[in-house]
Amino acid sequence: MISLKECLHQLIATPSVSSVNPEYDMGNQAVIDLLADWLEEAGFAVQIQPVPGCPDKANLIAVKGRGEGGLVLSGHTDTVPYDDVLWSTDPFRATEKDHRLYGLGSTDMKSFLALAIAVARDIPADQLQAPLYLIATADEESSMSGAKALAAAADIGARHAVIGEPTGLRPVRMHKGVMMEGIRVHGRSGHSSNPELGRSALEGMHQVISELIALRTDLQQQYQNPLFSVPVPTLNFGHIHGGDNPNRICGQCDLSIDLRPLPGMEIQALRALLHQRLQHRLADTGLQLTFTALFEGVSAFATDADAAIVQAAARFSGSEPQAVAFGTEAPYLQQLGMEVVVLGPGSIDVAHQPDEYLPLDQVQPCMHLLRELIREFCVSPQARSA
Repeated sequence: MISLKECLHQLIATPSVSSVNPEYDMGNQAVIDLLADWLEEAGFAVQIQPVPGCPDKANLIAVKGRGEGGLVLSGHTDTVPYDDVLWSTDPFRATEKDHRLYGLGSTDMKSFLALAIAVARDIPADQLQAPLYLIATADEESSMSGAKALAAAADIGARHAVIGEPTGLRPVRMHKGVMMEGIRVHGRSGHSSNPELGRSALEGMHQVISELIALRTDLQQQYQNPLFSVPVPTLNFGHIHGGDNPNRICGQCDLSIDLRPLPGMEIQALRALLHQRLQHRLADTGLQLTFTALFEGVSAFATDADAAIVQAAARFSGSEPQAVAFGTEAPYLQQLGMEVVVLGPGSIDVAHQPDEYLPLDQVQPCMHLLRELIREFCVSPQARSA
């Protein structure tokens, strides 16, 4: 049986970058194969689910025990791209120093998968009164294609789930959603000496930005949630480009935005509202608009404060449930009928950065938390519901 240390080292040493940029994107099949071997050895029944349209990418669904209900421990296998010249250690070598484990994916979030396996393999199947699942997904850091495939095709009867994103071992029951939209204004180029010779897409984009600022104000007045550190939805202007020369009327201008809604705000409704407001703003200008969903979006997520998984996570961690701004795969597990909490070792503050690390003093507390949750929902579920 592979040791926890070797499991951590092998996962970090196996590249699995996902990116919207094809230059950096790679598969995760090698990581899935490692996990499958370890889990089969630990007595799990393992299913590997290919991700449609994504060669060399797959999800893993492993289960030990039988029956209804149970618990899912879930994590993604991919990492973000990296710039190795900014790392002080090899990103693909797990390096222990200063009571930390450095390496790409050490906190976001390969370590959680290793810790979950280390805990789960020590629990005999005959002690499980409800099934224990381990799920590993592809492409969380880019398209969410793995979680989408899981939600569309998986048949999982579990009622409760823990997603091991880095939360400092504090339970999270709520997070914002995210969508990204590309907006293009089509005008007509012409000589700058005579404005009548064209229609300026740049001036049209000025109106678009003004309307988006007004929309942001309206949304922030309508939707507020004090549980979040930023208690309102946000709309960020991330990138703009238009025109090609000072003496030409701008014929085309592009803007990319990021919108992060609160729970209760539906992404498709927001996208429709955004399109309607901008189309109306430019209706009489002779300019045309096209929209591109740069990222279709992840819905905001919320689990009721009195849900069993939230209450148990709070009790075992000793921390009150939180709300965070970053997104996870939680909405997709909710689509499968699960109550979800996000809870894992490490800090989001060091994720996606050079010299990403996992504090080693969170390893044993994380394993203790997972043992208690497995006992609560899989070993003695009758005691919990009595």
